This record gives sequence, structure tokens and C-alpha cells, in this order.
Amino acid sequence: MVGLQPSERPPTTAVKFLGAGTAACFADLLTFPLDTAKVRLQIQGENQVAQASRSAQYRGVLGTILTMVRTEGPCSLYSGLVAGLQRQMSFASIRIGLYDSVKQFYTPKGSDHSSIVTRILAGCTTGAMAVTCAQPTDVVKIRFQASVHTGPGSNRKYSGTMDAYRTIAREEGVRGLWKGVLPNITRNAIVNCGEMVTYDIIKEKLLDYHLLTDNFPCHFVSAFGAGFCATLLASPVDVVKTRYMNSPPGQYRSPFDCMLKMVTQEGPTAFYKGFTPSFLRLGSWNVVMFVTYEQMKRALMKVQMLRDSPF
Repeated sequence: MVGLQPSERPPTTAVKFLGAGTAACFADLLTFPLDTAKVRLQIQGENQVAQASRSAQYRGVLGTILTMVRTEGPCSLYSGLVAGLQRQMSFASIRIGLYDSVKQFYTPKGSDHSSIVTRILAGCTTGAMAVTCAQPTDVVKIRFQASVHTGPGSNRKYSGTMDAYRTIAREEGVRGLWKGVLPNITRNAIVNCGEMVTYDIIKEKLLDYHLLTDNFPCHFVSAFGAGFCATLLASPVDVVKTRYMNSPPGQYRSPFDCMLKMVTQEGPTAFYKGFTPSFLRLGSWNVVMFVTYEQMKRALMKVQMLRDSPF
């Protein structure tokens, strides 16, 4: 047996909500440099003039990370971390923590198991709800990750996370904080289905066929499969979302316009720019998050049961 054992009582919605946000923040702390590398690779090539004058060109995951460390310093890998953690506490708590509750809500009464359609519907619902609430944090995170900071003399647009919220709202209006919300809803509905539904099904089958018990190996295998499916499905939408949210006002008329310009200027392979760091990041993020989440639920339930116990 590895890790804490399942509690006698199923975890409450509050436990899942808090556990999901905390586990997602922990996963972000470990995988954030991969996410930053992914963003840099995705936006590379969107502005040919700027790219021609920029000395730092990114090649591959490791090359991107090394180039950033050499030209901007190690701290650049964690640019936007504060907004990233704010995002996870509001975003993951909803899309992951409320998934089981929404799935139960959509499941017909008297049914023992939820169908795949019910699970997909639950994943889309919680994904859309989470984006609607957490979109400003995602916009700020991407702006920080995309900005190149080469030293004290370089021009940095935002002095800090709160300044970024204020500056975007002042220069682009409050709507600027929700820029790209539609492609982000699409992207996260797909990601949430790829992650939650795949994890749910793989874990269920591993337990039903007695291949693994409900512990670390089962959670690891399920999470790895979920990360791969999510990356494969969501990468094209993710690239469009990243470029549109990072673009200055007027560069793209809409997310669809952004998509068309990518195809005409760079070809269809542009949709899978940054796929390797996306998979490395999303795969490792899923493993860390789901393993931590399962343990967090059990630990929080044990604490709650100890508090409720009269002895």
C-alpha cells in the first residue's frame, strides 16, 4: 500500500473543492517552467518583424529554457507565477473539485454508473464555469510569461501582478481581462473532458478489473493517460488562445481571425507548436495534481473525522 488509505466516508464537496485548488497549486509550482516554455514556443513566429529583430530564438523545450535562463535569468521561468497560483485556486477548485458533484447531478436517479456522455457533459460544464470565473488571472499569467525581460534596462510593461490587472483594465477596458474567453472556454472544456473523463474512466476500469488497487500506482497511470489525451485534443485551441490573449489590441479581429492567419502564414503545423512542452507540462502536471489531490482528499477527510469524533 502506498499513501493514505481511503476514508470510511466519501469526501465532501468542500473537501474536494479545497483539495483540488491546493493540489493544482502544488503541481503548478513544480511544472511552471515547462508552461512558460510552452507559451514562448507558441507565440514564436506570430510577428515576423519582431522575430527578425529578436536575437533569442527558441528551439525545443530544453533549448527554450536554457535560452531564457541565459538571456533573462532563472527567475524568468517563473514569471507570472503569482497569477498562475491565483488562477489554480479559483480555476482548478471549480473544474476539478465540482466535477463529481456536477456528474452526480447529471446522472439519472437510480443509475449505478454515469455514462460517458454524462461525464463529458459534466467536464464541459465545470470547465466553462471555471474559465468564466478565472479568465482575468489567465490573461495576466500569459502576459507575464510572454514578456521578454533581458535586464534592468529593458522595458517591462507591468511592475507586478496587481499592476497588470489595473493596467489591462485601464488600457483595454474591463473586457480586456476577459480577452479570449471564448477560445479559452472551448480549450478548457476539451482539456477538462480529456483530463477528468479520461482519468475517471481509466481509474474505474483499473479498479473494476482488479488490475490495481485505489492507491498511488493506479492514480499515476490514470493521470498520465489523462495528460496525454488532454494535450492531443487541446493543443490547437491552446495555441490560438495563447496568441489571441497575448496580442495587442487590433492585431486579430477575433479568435477565428487569429486561427486563419496562423494557417495562411505558418501552415497547419502551427497548431501543434509547443506540443512537446505542452505534453511534458500537462502530463507531469496531471500526475502531480491527481496524486496530490487523491491524498489531499483522504488527509482532509481524516482531519474532518477527527474533529467530528467525540473522543
